[in-house]
Amino acid sequence: MNKGELIAAIAAKAEISKAAAAKALEAALDATVEALKKGEAVQVIGFGTLKVAEKAARKGINPATKQIINIPAKKSVKFKAGAKLAF
Repeated sequence: MNKGELIAAIAAKAEISKAAAAKALEAALDATVEALKKGEAVQVIGFGTLKVAEKAARKGINPATKQIINIPAKKSVKFKAGAKLAF
């Protein structure tokens, strides 16, 4: 399912226009991104939790040259599925 199909599904289930569904989806995504940038977790009960995890700096190997390279520390988003996603 792509973004357009998701908007159409939201519009159908909520019985609203596609424009309103698109606006609601964009608002939800923007709010989620803003919360994650602040370091806050976003929890939707039953669906899942998004949170920022920090990955430590480490050494790696360049597969082309076999040289050891330094991989810097970074932040990434982790998702833990909730009960509704248990199949």
